[in-house]
Amino acid sequence: MSRVELTGADGRWTLTLTDPDRRNCLDDVTCRELGEAIDTVAAAEDVRTLVVVGQGKAFCAGADLPALFGDASERAVGELRRHLHSVYDSFLRLRRLEIPTVAAVQGAAVGAGLNLAMACDIRIAGPHASFAATFSRIGLHPGGGCTWFLVDALGPQRAMALLLDGGSLDGRAAVEQGLALELAEEPLGRAHELADRWAGHDPALTRDIKTAVGIAASGDFDATLEFEAWAQASSATGPKIREVVERFRK
Repeated sequence: MSRVELTGADGRWTLTLTDPDRRNCLDDVTCRELGEAIDTVAAAEDVRTLVVVGQGKAFCAGADLPALFGDASERAVGELRRHLHSVYDSFLRLRRLEIPTVAAVQGAAVGAGLNLAMACDIRIAGPHASFAATFSRIGLHPGGGCTWFLVDALGPQRAMALLLDGGSLDGRAAVEQGLALELAEEPLGRAHELADRWAGHDPALTRDIKTAVGIAASGDFDATLEFEAWAQASSATGPKIREVVERFRK
């Protein structure tokens, strides 16, 4: 039985983790299916948005620790590191998508599950959501980009405290501290509402806005300005802005 389901229509895709009995945890099978699903979205024609969600009470409970680390003491660190990179790549492929991606976090997003949510552009938290960086509690260094994600969202001081504590944020705290966009009673419905709205834009405009935000996040003002100048000039040739200009002329 598949552990990842991919559905879509009119360029609007939904990726669902479908292993609720195991709280949608990530093992090699799930990681392979997850990576393949993301690749399918990347290759699809007229793709516009992607919503990521987990079935059941948990969004994703993180890595299947026995499967990932059960024989770690018998393996060379370099070998284990290479395997970890393959696990990371399964969900970090989300960051390479040129479309807006929205995580509907209805329950616990723990460890690698937190990374999966953070790899999306936007996070909508439900009333029972939690964002947990529990690595240090089990004697494990954070991985999968977690340190970068948390510093980017929370700043270095809050990120360090959360990682050292092995702590978690509930949905409201995640929104207040900038880790999630908003709290919604029905996070999947709200995620689809946003995705449907953004899917109405010219795909090239959406892609370029996402690129500009990525450049701006690097802190390079001049590079951002240069990209904006190119992208704004390109979008100025489109039909929608021409219609607006014509209305102003009347």
